[in-house]
Amino acid sequence: MPTQGGGSGARRRGRGDMRRPLLPGSGPLAGTPPVLVFLVVAVVFAVAILVGGSIGALLLALLAVGVAVLLATTWARLSPPERLARGLVLAVLVAVTIGMALR
Repeated sequence: MPTQGGGSGARRRGRGDMRRPLLPGSGPLAGTPPVLVFLVVAVVFAVAILVGGSIGALLLALLAVGVAVLLATTWARLSPPERLARGLVLAVLVAVTIGMALR
């Protein structure tokens, strides 16, 4: 019989549960596997670096806009260290984009 108050039989879904959706809902990426999203981003990044020039910079800028939108959307649910890490990723991506555009 289930116990009241979250006994040993209850399953807790804390901050460390990686299977928990960040923003549950029915958005455009809700059913997309995270591995697929990672692979698409990695391929676009690799193509941008290999192609270079203004086309590469444009591809990197599109990735940066996507990262910025995701960061803005999830900002309220992120802890300060998560915000810092994702902000650093965005800053590095923007720096690489600017470097590519100025080459």
